[in-house]
Amino acid sequence: MVENTAPMTEASKLGKFSWAMFDWANQPYFTVVTTFIFAPYFTSHVASSSVEGQAYWGYTQAIAGILIAVLSPVFGSIADAGGRRKPWILFFAVVCAIGAFSLWWAVPGQQSGIVWILAAIILGTIGVEFSLVFNNAMLPNLTPQSKMGRLSGFGWGLGYVGGLIALFIVLFGFSLPTEPLFGLDKATFEPDRITGPLSAVWFLVFIIPMLLFTPDTKPTGISKKVAVQQGLGSLLTTLRSLKDYKNIVFFLIARMFYNDGILALIGFSGIYAAGLFGWGTTELGLFGILINVFAIAGCFLGGWLDDKMGSKPTIVISVLGLSFASVGVLSISHGQVLFGLPAAMPVEDGALFGSPAEMVFMGFAFIMGFFFGPAQASSRTLIARLSPPEKVGEFFGLFALSGKATAFVAPLLIGIVTSASGQQRPAMIIIFVFLMVGAALMSFVREPSHD
Repeated sequence: MVENTAPMTEASKLGKFSWAMFDWANQPYFTVVTTFIFAPYFTSHVASSSVEGQAYWGYTQAIAGILIAVLSPVFGSIADAGGRRKPWILFFAVVCAIGAFSLWWAVPGQQSGIVWILAAIILGTIGVEFSLVFNNAMLPNLTPQSKMGRLSGFGWGLGYVGGLIALFIVLFGFSLPTEPLFGLDKATFEPDRITGPLSAVWFLVFIIPMLLFTPDTKPTGISKKVAVQQGLGSLLTTLRSLKDYKNIVFFLIARMFYNDGILALIGFSGIYAAGLFGWGTTELGLFGILINVFAIAGCFLGGWLDDKMGSKPTIVISVLGLSFASVGVLSISHGQVLFGLPAAMPVEDGALFGSPAEMVFMGFAFIMGFFFGPAQASSRTLIARLSPPEKVGEFFGLFALSGKATAFVAPLLIGIVTSASGQQRPAMIIIFVFLMVGAALMSFVREPSHD
């Protein structure tokens, strides 16, 4: 295995902070669109039923996952050949913004034209994910390996802060006031639909510091056509010689499973709660805020733990914590918690999150929130430490592939199981299996010293 031991010049504090701002810029899309606000709104009000909506959502994420898995290594290898990352980041940020802004037209009970809303969801998802490939590939050129964990964790934590603020804006600016900002109409769920345009504008505005102040990889000087040819050639060579990178391959295979479980847990926990407890925008938004508070703490602690103990132990601890939380969520059904203990469900005009069933769900959700960030931030750090310097974009493309190659499987299985059973709960078993398989496979990964 070739390890990244080449000398590097550390970026300025402004450059590193601006790079971390990219996580702040993209996180609202994941927070208010794909997790806590728009996704449950879509499944509960745009589709004809919550079961059909969850199935549709699973299919959109499956399609996006396939496209990301196939194309990420290609784009990463082309960027390595051409050198620069920022033009790619900006292009795909614009693609994401177009898809996200289009969600404004996802009106309640939409049957005709729903295919265009599904297409917009796919477009937004692939745009934000492709931009992440190139931004992540900048990490090894910004800070020494011994400090990568803290910078990666700081970026992820900053992202959760951005998502938290976006949730506050949606809740206290649009959903809770009697007269929402901009005169939004609650009857047509405009406070839910505005999350698309909000995340689009947020993304484009807050990537500006990274574009201005973070040092980019120097251009190689070759034309775009030659960069494409060389990039594809390099990717094919790497794929044929993966036997020389067995340690990286073991890690990428492990990540295929645990990351798929993490993404499914993030994406479907809010949907599951909305269907089980009948939560609306207010409950889901506050749920998201509380989750993010725990996620921020987890990211900053995880970044410190990463540099002290290593990326691999941080990942394994986090994935096992998420596995425990997923079992806890799975144990909750209508009127029961912990696989059979009776627990009252929420009643009309009851206290917010006041029913015993909701309290148990929130307890496991807080555990989820705490471990989400460290698992993902340390994964980014580990691939940066393992990648050869001349192929870092290429391996981050393969890293994205490992996060998406099976990422379509979990949403697809969730969609199929939900449709076949007519229930939301059985699909949660899939998440637990993916997490545990990923944690077990991490035992084959050897992490190099980064002192």
